[in-house]
Amino acid sequence: MLKAIYPGSFDPVTFGHLDIMKRSSKIVDRLIVGVLNNNAKMPLFSVAERVKMLKEVSAGFDNIEIVPFDGLLIDFAKKMEAELIIRGLRAITDFEYELQMSQTNHKLGSGVETMFLTTSIEYSYLSSTTVKEIAAFGGDTSQFVPEAVKRELEKKMRAKEAY
Repeated sequence: MLKAIYPGSFDPVTFGHLDIMKRSSKIVDRLIVGVLNNNAKMPLFSVAERVKMLKEVSAGFDNIEIVPFDGLLIDFAKKMEAELIIRGLRAITDFEYELQMSQTNHKLGSGVETMFLTTSIEYSYLSSTTVKEIAAFGGDTSQFVPEAVKRELEKKMRAKEAY
């Protein structure tokens, strides 16, 4: 049984993330989507909110599990007994960083491989940061995120305006 982790912040989850999740779930027996609690970033959504959104948008996949984590990815992979880490690549600039992380993870946890999937061309420009910026200015995010995520973004932006 091949078990893999697709880690990320998913703040918020986009169609690009879903693209990687769908394609990965066809390659592996079990895909664990690891939702990172990264203290170095100031996320818009809490880990619990991101987990909730990911569970909602991945409900149709029986081999995908959503699990929050913090700390080193390689430690999370070992804890989940995963043999593979899946990373999405949008551009060459992503590759340089991801290659460095992959090599570091391999040094820290031999036996855990990294597989890169290039994002489908229609999502190659898309990032959570861009989606948040569009939402912050009241733009329509429906072509970038699932409807459930769009609703949560709108609620979050209305709450920020209330302050």
